Amino acid sequence: MNDQDAGPERHINIHLSPEIMGGVYANFANVSHSDYEFTVTFARVDHEVESEEVPGVVVSRVNLSPRFMRELIDAMEDNYSKWRTREGIKNLPEYGGAEAGPEEE
Repeated sequence: MNDQDAGPERHINIHLSPEIMGGVYANFANVSHSDYEFTVTFARVDHEVESEEVPGVVVSRVNLSPRFMRELIDAMEDNYSKWRTREGIKNLPEYGGAEAGPEEE
């Protein structure tokens, strides 16, 4: 199906409560799947603990259809690529980045 067959353009209008707008912090994610869905579990873990078992707490779990999972992966790859490009530009010598020569130190 091409874009011309999709019908009129739709705009999604999403509202967030102040509690949800703040988001949650996660530094660990686990992805699992069944025949019908993918599940992404986000957690905050304490990597500074020196024991064999690292403590953590789940902050969110999201179930996705396979089609939405593909769309999410595509969106994440696109955004990560844009972020890397922007970070690469920041590190160019002419922008005062990390690779700047001695005359800029």
